[in-house]
Amino acid sequence: MLLGACSGDERTASSPVAAPALRLRAEPWLLPADAVAAQPDLVAAPDGSMLLSWLSPDAGGHQLRYARFSAGHWQPARQIARGDDWFVNWADTPHLAASADGALWAQWLRKSGNPHAYDVQLARSADGRQWSAPVTVHDDGTATEHGFVSLWPQGTDGIGIAWLDGRHTAGGADHAKHGGGAMTLRSARFDALLRRHDEQELDAMTCDCCQTGASVAGNATLLVYRGRDAGEVRDIHLRRRTTGGWQPAQRVHADNWVMPACPVNGPAVAAHGDDAWVAWYTAPQGEPLLRVAHSGDGGANFGTPREVDRGIEVQGRVQVAADAGGLWLAWLREDGRSQSLWLARYGPTLEHEFGRLQVATLLGRGRGTGFPRLLADHGRARLVWTDVADGQPLLRGAVVSALPAEGAR
Repeated sequence: MLLGACSGDERTASSPVAAPALRLRAEPWLLPADAVAAQPDLVAAPDGSMLLSWLSPDAGGHQLRYARFSAGHWQPARQIARGDDWFVNWADTPHLAASADGALWAQWLRKSGNPHAYDVQLARSADGRQWSAPVTVHDDGTATEHGFVSLWPQGTDGIGIAWLDGRHTAGGADHAKHGGGAMTLRSARFDALLRRHDEQELDAMTCDCCQTGASVAGNATLLVYRGRDAGEVRDIHLRRRTTGGWQPAQRVHADNWVMPACPVNGPAVAAHGDDAWVAWYTAPQGEPLLRVAHSGDGGANFGTPREVDRGIEVQGRVQVAADAGGLWLAWLREDGRSQSLWLARYGPTLEHEFGRLQVATLLGRGRGTGFPRLLADHGRARLVWTDVADGQPLLRGAVVSALPAEGAR
């Protein structure tokens, strides 16, 4: 159920705004997705349009489909690919991206062996209609996990890609728990002919199954992920790619969260010019927290994080989007009654929270609702999320506008 509530609602999550400067209003955004659909992605294209992708079941397999939103209207939905051997999961989802030349790139997962083994597939379309045959992003040939992908435009016609890579986990006594070596983070660049370049390992030990995120800040690419060390500290790390290549890893903030297992709750990153923001879930003292930090120098340094929300109701599953006015931040909560989707608006430095809104009360509970998606659109926010009704997943959308608060000048 979509709510039309504004900042100051009595159900406001923790850390409320004492005197909101904006009144946030949500309206439904009708989507072109199939009646049964899940695992959405929502990204911007170079021409200013928006691209929505999703997975739908299809005769024992799955389809990956997408549609373009331009000039206030949806263009007809199209199929990217389909398969009977795909790995489909609420947390490790397909992604769509556009390179600088306007070509579209899509990524999904294909099973490669035992139930815990799958490979990253990548395909390209120059016109959004005809898609290339997919290529496997990695060439290690191990029956292990490869996923949690991030994509970003790189060069005039190419794409950068990063993924969690389990090639060193093979051979452990309990592969499902990564009894072998550690999960790693790797990256590569693909050109318009789907040739792989510059593949390298970026981190030799990461959290096993948290999402990665990427954004371009000024002349740098920012890649965020949940790290891991021998003491099971699982804080948020960042790798920054400049003209000189990938810079050494840094922690966005020293939460020092000791966690013996993967929380399946990765970070999100957004940038506008040289401003960058990273948001993440953590629980260093045992209480769930949602934090966000700002960088004014293209991700080279981050300030002290701001606490967005806290408490056992905080699910995290955070998304961020940025524009000239600052940051939009979306996240999920769940209490004894229902699950809810929230959105907050911040100024560029995070000093001011201008408003927050409960966008929707979801019918679904638990992990089935997956991760929301978020884009900034000319001072507004556009949200897409998965809900579950009568046991079937479906996509919902909302447009959130920021209006002056009553009494505000």
